[in-house]
Amino acid sequence: MRVENQHHRSIALAEDGWSVEIIDQTLLPHRFELRRLTTPEDAAEAISSMRVRGAPLIGATAVYGLALALRDDPGDGNLDAQADRLLATRPTAVNLRWALERARTRLQPLPAGQRAADAYALAAEICEEDVEINRRIGEHGLELFRAAWAARGERGSLNVLTHCNAGWLATVDWGTALAPIYMAHDAGIPVHVWVDETRPRNQGAALTAWELAAHGVPHDVIVDNAGGHLMQHGQVDLCITGTDRTTRSGDVCNKIGTYLKALAARDNGVPFYVGLPSPTIDWDLTDGIAGIPIEERDPEEVIRVSGVNRAGEWDSVVVTPEGISARNFAFDVTPARLVTALITERGVCEASEAGLLGLFPERAAA
Repeated sequence: MRVENQHHRSIALAEDGWSVEIIDQTLLPHRFELRRLTTPEDAAEAISSMRVRGAPLIGATAVYGLALALRDDPGDGNLDAQADRLLATRPTAVNLRWALERARTRLQPLPAGQRAADAYALAAEICEEDVEINRRIGEHGLELFRAAWAARGERGSLNVLTHCNAGWLATVDWGTALAPIYMAHDAGIPVHVWVDETRPRNQGAALTAWELAAHGVPHDVIVDNAGGHLMQHGQVDLCITGTDRTTRSGDVCNKIGTYLKALAARDNGVPFYVGLPSPTIDWDLTDGIAGIPIEERDPEEVIRVSGVNRAGEWDSVVVTPEGISARNFAFDVTPARLVTALITERGVCEASEAGLLGLFPERAAA
């Protein structure tokens, strides 16, 4: 995607050919800065601090982190230790495990001297795959947007509600839930997006709104609890979100608050779609509520709100009474029964094991 008329991906190899550049998403939307990763510790910190975030992106970052580690010590012990360390940075998104298991499988049989180069090659391969997966999700989702636009009689704006950020900042490029929005906008469909602020880290207000503005897509930021009201008054034509882990039965784990949007959508007859790249499917799980580990982050993210003050300076303020306790659950699970359809790189399917296996028949024996 483009930032100030220059193409960017959320992660890329630096000009020196070995260090890795990321967009520091903790500074957006007020500052756009690239940050260089030179050690596996840098990569782990970037993931845990959410300088990079989004299931596909943290998977790619982890493999680049492994490549950085193997430059100095390509031995078996370091390979395993660094992979374990990177895996522990965030527990919910399955792409992290998927990417690191793929790396271990590929790198362990190789001679030590070949491992670093092959890790870099694998990281680049995963990045290119992610871009293509998201492009295809966008194309399949575009057809759903066309149908919704036709159902409106091609009048007014097509109002779409999304939660959190599932755009190119959450992936390598394009995004999952935002890819169909970009393609619909570019195809001439007058899309308008309701952007949930997505407390407590405000990924919607800070990141999704920034992305949409850069692409010229009309949008309004709303408080997290406004979606149901808008649906009741016929101001939402469809909902679309991303996912950090989806079970083989179609349960969807996404940013906290997604479940409530799905409930409101069901009550008001609004389609609820999920952009689903196949590496985000956990084929080993069938019960998302019981089986998906839910990350609980620092309560300070709830107690404090950060941003730019009237003087144009970065600031942080406390919004709760002094000494109060808080809990910060980062994700929730939306049961498959509330999901209208999953949009994958292979097409659109019902949120069920049968639906997913119809698109991914090779997983039937898994």
